[in-house]
Amino acid sequence: LHQQHTKLKQTVAMNEAVLSLCCSLGVLLVVSLGYSCIKPNGGQCIKIHLVYFASAICLVAFLPTNIAKYVFTELTVSLVGAMYPVYRATRAVCTPDEDDDKEWLQYWMLGGVLFMITTWVDDVIKQNSVDTIWLGSLLFIFYWLYFPLTCGALVVYEKVTAPYLGPKLKPLQRQMNNFIIYLQQMLSNAFHLYLVWIIFMFLPAGLKRIVAIAIGTVYPTICSITAVATEEIEDDTYWLTYWSVYGCLFLIMDVSEDFLGRIPGFYTLIIFTTIYLMLPMFRGADKIFRKVLVPLAGLHELLVLRDAITIKKQMLKDLDPERAAVVQKSIAKFFDGSTSDSDPSVLKEELMQGWGKIKLPNFKIPFGKAEDGSSDEPNEKTNLV
Repeated sequence: LHQQHTKLKQTVAMNEAVLSLCCSLGVLLVVSLGYSCIKPNGGQCIKIHLVYFASAICLVAFLPTNIAKYVFTELTVSLVGAMYPVYRATRAVCTPDEDDDKEWLQYWMLGGVLFMITTWVDDVIKQNSVDTIWLGSLLFIFYWLYFPLTCGALVVYEKVTAPYLGPKLKPLQRQMNNFIIYLQQMLSNAFHLYLVWIIFMFLPAGLKRIVAIAIGTVYPTICSITAVATEEIEDDTYWLTYWSVYGCLFLIMDVSEDFLGRIPGFYTLIIFTTIYLMLPMFRGADKIFRKVLVPLAGLHELLVLRDAITIKKQMLKDLDPERAAVVQKSIAKFFDGSTSDSDPSVLKEELMQGWGKIKLPNFKIPFGKAEDGSSDEPNEKTNLV
């Protein structure tokens, strides 16, 4: 009888887990369809925001507990607040359109950081009813940030970040850049690095987690805010790539720390991985992004197209228009590959021949002879003043 009762409990638990997974995937499907099918309006209509939050409050407060406990779960919040934004951010980096880079970078400045700093709250809450309300509230807040009819991240950026935070954080970013350079120089000394590691190892596990999350969010958030405020797209792409990879790293840490968090060196590994992803001297996020996330998302062709467009823009920026046209034709012939002109040696010869047509500026050599035979050499009548 006891074995039958245990088997029955296991069957019920398995059925509940499957039902919860199906509900979470159903919510993700609705979120994905809503984002893909609805045309964004910039979030300028206040009535839409009011209706959205009123509907959210009604669903969170009055949805039956037997349904809410399967819908408002940690898995649902993780899918809507982290996994789907990671996919959209990865797609934004790979697509030629540059506006979506800023759009999703604005989300990660708010939603991504909010997701990471609120994961501990669920561990503190003991009552299931309060936990369900908390998770439901987070779910609607995350979706509000990128729902096409509300565009909450854009609204916060235009009303708060751009006019108030951006100008104040630029000097702070410069100071933090100098501090990071100093920290790199200090940690290059093995003794300093060992001393910092010893101090970190004696910290409580909860404090180690806070330090790890702070290292991965504070400086990147400041840099992301200043990056969005500029017209250049390169810094937006750099930090959006970082957030995409770091979001995956955080999810791995959040899932595995219950089993591996007590092992010495777990959070140290997380911190060193975060630094590897963050710092430009390593460009770790870009490497992981290209070798792992892009193939998993099936976006390799889009990324190749994005790289080609970036190279073309850089070529037009760095070269003279006439020379840029010649180089562009040579590249087109090489990729065509259907004629003998596509041979690299032939293309190189054409480019080298083009150098003879470049008109150099007519520099006047001091004290030399001009074409008419006159000389610039100084004499007794030369005015030196």
